[in-house]
Amino acid sequence: MSVLEDKVGPNKMSFTLKDGNTPFQFPVNPEEVNISRSKGYETVNMLEHGEFDFAQGEKVKEITFSSFFPKRFDPSYCMDEKSFLDPRVAMNVLNTFLISKKPLRFIISETGVNVPVFIVSLNSSFRGGETGDIYFDLTLRTWRDSKVEKVGSAASGSKSGSRTDLKKSSKTYTVKSGDSLSKIAKLELGSSSKWNEIYKLNAKIIGSDPNRIKPGQKLVMP
Repeated sequence: MSVLEDKVGPNKMSFTLKDGNTPFQFPVNPEEVNISRSKGYETVNMLEHGEFDFAQGEKVKEITFSSFFPKRFDPSYCMDEKSFLDPRVAMNVLNTFLISKKPLRFIISETGVNVPVFIVSLNSSFRGGETGDIYFDLTLRTWRDSKVEKVGSAASGSKSGSRTDLKKSSKTYTVKSGDSLSKIAKLELGSSSKWNEIYKLNAKIIGSDPNRIKPGQKLVMP
């Protein structure tokens, strides 16, 4: 969590939300801005070994701050009279941003904060004795474009060399002295009657007589 405090002097920070090229400047800077960062992780419980955490990258940042929209402009704490809005109008602008499906850009001048965001929470309140002023709590979450890799055709996959071959590698058997197809079928397939399945796959290697297999021949197994 980090805290950004307003600077004192002529070059004060300004807090702005931009909808495209249209800026909305907050008239009164918050006392602090909280930026929460965290890392995503998955916990796996392995039998007899306990829990293990596996990192999954950075989570979306959350930015929160509180301030208010004053009814009257006061140069001692208000930022810019030209962009000053009536509190109800200002709240309507924030409500429009809240329901919008388009990301905004949040900028704090004099800092490195310049990020695309969505408004995810907006709470307002009124205080007795401060007629017309509207106080608010605002929560933003940083936005990033989801990049989903397109699945190409089989041809493009083979050209790029990135396609995963899902075929199982063929099992082979090297003929030994004294072997026969029925013996191999019994050992490898569980039934001597399956010798013909082996022969069909290896007819070119064995030849026309299935009884004439030779030591050292590598036979492909079903």
